[in-house]
Amino acid sequence: MPVRFIQCLLMAAFLLLCSSLSFAESPLEIGNRRELFIDDVLVEKLTGEIEIRLQHPIPREVVFKFDQDWEGSSSGYHTIFQDGDLYRLYYRGSHIIVSDGRINTGSHKPFYCYAESKDGIHWTRPELDLVEFQGSKKNNIILEGLGTHNFAPFKDENPNCKPEAKYKALAGTQSEGGLYAFQSANGIHWKLMQEKPVITKGAFDSQNLAFWDTDQQTYRTYYRVFSGGVTTSKTWKPEGDRAIQTATSDDFLNWNNAIDLTYEDSPSEQLYTNQVKAYYRAPHIRIGFPARYVERGWSESMRALPDPKRRKQRASSVERYGTAISEGLLMASRNGVHFKRWNEAFLRPGIERTGTWQYGHQFIAEHVVETKSALPGAPNELSIYAAEDYWHGKGGSLRLYSLRLDGFTSVHASMKGGELITRPFTFEGTKLSANFATSAAGSMRVEIQTAEGQPIQGFTLKECADLFGDTVDRTVTWNQKADASSLQGKPVRLRIQLKDADLYSFQFQK
Repeated sequence: MPVRFIQCLLMAAFLLLCSSLSFAESPLEIGNRRELFIDDVLVEKLTGEIEIRLQHPIPREVVFKFDQDWEGSSSGYHTIFQDGDLYRLYYRGSHIIVSDGRINTGSHKPFYCYAESKDGIHWTRPELDLVEFQGSKKNNIILEGLGTHNFAPFKDENPNCKPEAKYKALAGTQSEGGLYAFQSANGIHWKLMQEKPVITKGAFDSQNLAFWDTDQQTYRTYYRVFSGGVTTSKTWKPEGDRAIQTATSDDFLNWNNAIDLTYEDSPSEQLYTNQVKAYYRAPHIRIGFPARYVERGWSESMRALPDPKRRKQRASSVERYGTAISEGLLMASRNGVHFKRWNEAFLRPGIERTGTWQYGHQFIAEHVVETKSALPGAPNELSIYAAEDYWHGKGGSLRLYSLRLDGFTSVHASMKGGELITRPFTFEGTKLSANFATSAAGSMRVEIQTAEGQPIQGFTLKECADLFGDTVDRTVTWNQKADASSLQGKPVRLRIQLKDADLYSFQFQK
């Protein structure tokens, strides 16, 4: 058995033991942070017809077509983040030409490109005059050469970050020597932080990410490894499954504590990308959207999927190019190493249509951003972007998917109803806000209890009027009063009754 695998098992057991001991010995300290039900850390007991349910993004319009000559049908590894009033999109420009028995990737060398938006929906390509393509610099290319397979930028939230390195990125492959560190003052003009790679042990043939972890006050990276075999610049013999490793750094150059991710109750699967980042509304929770890669082989169902002629053509070169399928998953972690991974698909391939149900479809961009709702008067929502139309034609596409704020999962109860009891915790704040949705006949009620489970007078179920509606921010009241400041710092539990309702998150606010 590989030594690294044994080390990972021991580390996972240690983390779980520490976690269970902390629950047994002392209440959770949640302060005034927002808590989601994307794992069961807060859940003591569920009774009745109630469960933690995975939600699914709603497909919207295609918001970007990679149809410029320097972009192409194999544009991938998209990175999107909000920077003040501006949304930034980074993506690889590369093109594939598929013919019988051959995949041609050499129509032009890969580039990295940049687009921007004021709303996350309508995007423009600024003419940057940086990199020449076919005799002209009138394009939006920001990078050529080293790192253009998988350049993954982010805006550095480290308060001690130097102005010239306000934007950073990791990029590179084993054939280039590993992952290199890049920096930029404006997110457009980039240079290496040092000439040699900063991480050399790994596979890196994917989108390899990094960010400043505000919760742990360190830089954290997630990158591609394989569960077996050898992947070095001299020997490329990967075996086992595509997997994910993480490491930390104080300065973005010297990386330590490298360890494979572990999972609560998930089998080993082919995870192509990872797309992990701290969720901006609850930065103590790191959320990832890995792409699950599945080789299904030829079958009656495979032949019935869209574009059978093109599928067969791709497979004539390498069979998996025609018979592999990909989709988006959801996972979350509170320590950056051990994850709750939902085994059911978060973003399925969806209804069959041209450009779907293929390898490269539903690779989710890194990461989720907040945008205005398509419904007039509705609160803002989360936007998720995923790729389709890979392989064929002039260029691929990026489709927008929407989700309510905090809406990755919910505590869901049927009309018969159910009840959630939380683990003991302490909080800071004066009032309790809930993000929930009910039917017209559904409801939610909340009781605050002692850590031992005794109702606290003034905060009992009987004193809490039925809550109903669909809102991301509703203050809970008892006898028409919301003030819970008298309970600050004291170990308490929540008892929440739901009927034909979903609870997405809660927060004690000041």
